[in-house]
Amino acid sequence: MSTAPATDPTAIPSWTVGDVTVHRIDEILLPPATGPWLLPDATPVVVAGQDWLRPDFADDEGILHIDSHSFAFTVGGLRILVDTGIGNGKERANPAWHNLNTDYLQRLSAAGFPPDSVDLVILTHLHADHVGWNTHEVNGEWVPTFPNACYITSRVEREFWVGYDMEEARKQMFRDSVIPVEEAGLLDLVDVPADGIEVVPGLRLIPTPGHTPGHVAVELTSRGETALITGDCIHHPVQLAHPTIGACVDIEPEQSEASRRTLLGSLAGTDTLVLGTHFAPPTAGRVVTHEGAYRLSPVPADSH
Repeated sequence: MSTAPATDPTAIPSWTVGDVTVHRIDEILLPPATGPWLLPDATPVVVAGQDWLRPDFADDEGILHIDSHSFAFTVGGLRILVDTGIGNGKERANPAWHNLNTDYLQRLSAAGFPPDSVDLVILTHLHADHVGWNTHEVNGEWVPTFPNACYITSRVEREFWVGYDMEEARKQMFRDSVIPVEEAGLLDLVDVPADGIEVVPGLRLIPTPGHTPGHVAVELTSRGETALITGDCIHHPVQLAHPTIGACVDIEPEQSEASRRTLLGSLAGTDTLVLGTHFAPPTAGRVVTHEGAYRLSPVPADSH
């Protein structure tokens, strides 16, 4: 199991999926207050009822462990990054996200993905903790961090926010982390049908709407092996045991639950490696049926 802190740039947890090595690029362990805010129905009593969550995914007091990280891998010669975290130096209303100064880019480079080398950035959705490293500050301007990459997200996702009555904090996030990528001509919008779409051979976007209307999960297949990156369709493994538990920021809570149930039902009992975008180490596992719902059977990472 990888227990290296996010401040150690030499330990890069990874998993092998066929011929592909998936690297977890750590940004920050989010503070204990994140769980009660984000998943208010995941009370300490509810969490305590699932022994398998401890000690990795929750502590003995029922406080959830929640991470911010990305996944990087190479498929078909393309160097790919899924989600870009919170970012450094960003003005954010959430104090846990405000004006960070992490070693994320050093860790990304240590994994073999220096920013100039990234070919494709997949954004599961356009929330502040998934788009932050889209840009970095140069001479007082926010410029694309991955200047040679194509950034992609769902067309439904981007168009939803165009018509949304944003509060100032969200407007600021779009100004510093989304619009500069668009103005550079690097953002492509993808139409994602109900059965998903292959964006490069072996890599599919799977529609999982609800958290946001255009939210997607990312499915990777290589040599008969499959992995799935959850995005925020599932924030924490407690939602496997209780799929009714949603996030306070879900745009469409009922749709979010339906997407989560459909996804979990498709994964249960399979060999698909599930990689949680906010799951604390060991981060990955397989979905198995458990007490009328599901639990995660962890698959520890290798560290290099």
